[in-house]
Amino acid sequence: MDLTLWQYQFRIIMLGDSTVGKSSLLKRYTEDLFLDTINQTVGVDFYVHFLEVEPGVRVKLQFWDTAGQERFRSVTRSYYRNSVGGLLVFDMTNRASFEHIKEWHAEVCERVQPFKVVFVLVGHKGDLEENGERAVSRDEAEKLAGQLGMPYVETSAKTGQNVREAFEMVARRVYQGLLSGEVQLQEGWDGIKCAAPQALQLRRASMAQANAAAKEKKCCP
Repeated sequence: MDLTLWQYQFRIIMLGDSTVGKSSLLKRYTEDLFLDTINQTVGVDFYVHFLEVEPGVRVKLQFWDTAGQERFRSVTRSYYRNSVGGLLVFDMTNRASFEHIKEWHAEVCERVQPFKVVFVLVGHKGDLEENGERAVSRDEAEKLAGQLGMPYVETSAKTGQNVREAFEMVARRVYQGLLSGEVQLQEGWDGIKCAAPQALQLRRASMAQANAAAKEKKCCP
């Protein structure tokens, strides 16, 4: 593996009902494009993007864009297990898509065990709020995100609102989980790939030392 290309690879899955705009969000993030009409995803599509999560640390983000229709569920389920991150997307103008978020979350959590997936809840189509089409309040969405143990962000692929923030939020949460040990590299699991495992161990040890020193300083003024 060429370390000049990337140190880590994270596989991140897009989840949510059909037509909530998962493909539009990915298109905006990876290509900075918005199309008024976009073909519905059939099965699973793939996108790749690179992100520097901290100076000198480059991550290859591999996105799996899943079809939301029930008839493709058997295909998309096979991709859950090798994902380390997930964006749970609902359409803020479509209440049913919000009410199905718990089902999507539970289904993934059940199938990825014993591995861990780091999630972000995404309310999409924020540009339609001005038209009075909003069907889910921010308070409701933030409450659900809190119940599920994840952050919440509102986006619009059309205007670009918070699109970069949503994707980078999940990537940085995965990276921090990796450094803290909450997320582990495991043989036979492709959710994370690491080009230099020894460098990761040194970084973890350095962080542990820094945290211990900070606690000691706080306890003993």
